[in-house]
Amino acid sequence: MSAAGDAPAGLVTPEYWDEARKYLTRKDRVMKRLIPQFGTACLQSRGDAFITLARSIVGQQISVKAAQSVWDRFAALPKRMTPASVLKLKVDDMRGAGLSARKIEYLVDLALHFDSGAIHVDAWLGMEDEEIIAELVGIRGIGRWTAEMFLIFHLMRPNVLPLDDVGLITGISKNYFSGEAVSRSDAREVAAAWNPYCSVATWYIWRSLDPLPVAY
Repeated sequence: MSAAGDAPAGLVTPEYWDEARKYLTRKDRVMKRLIPQFGTACLQSRGDAFITLARSIVGQQISVKAAQSVWDRFAALPKRMTPASVLKLKVDDMRGAGLSARKIEYLVDLALHFDSGAIHVDAWLGMEDEEIIAELVGIRGIGRWTAEMFLIFHLMRPNVLPLDDVGLITGISKNYFSGEAVSRSDAREVAAAWNPYCSVATWYIWRSLDPLPVAY
């Protein structure tokens, strides 16, 4: 995690961020209030696609602290964390790192998709968000929410609206409806003013609940 202004080494920040801030400040009263509260902090990404998705699988349904502990043990097994090296690991060693049988299956399926070229990493730059999501949800253990988080935090796509995200719905309720429960339809109506920078607005909604920016 990094509460950054200037990005530390290895972190990438989106080139559209300043323009998005200005746009959202003009278009939305809540964004006009929220955005100045967080100074120069912005969305940041690091690492490669395979490692990012592998970490998301390892971290499912366990605490952040536990996920980091399991990841550290798992990442120490191969010399380099690559799809090919994961496919060579022994199941017993992976279980010894703290991975469940199901997560081992998911990680192997992820590695197979990358190693075989079943997903088109090099083509993602020219693909629509929904096309990339369709590829990612074809991997065991990756659902739409994980794919959307990947689009926002790794590919840094500017206009993703993750309506399945509890934090986004909670933040919209808190900031736009005085804490009243909101539906996906309500959230979509609010977000109409954010287009084409839904990812950026979502990031600020998350920050209103948790001020520490996340590097995925």
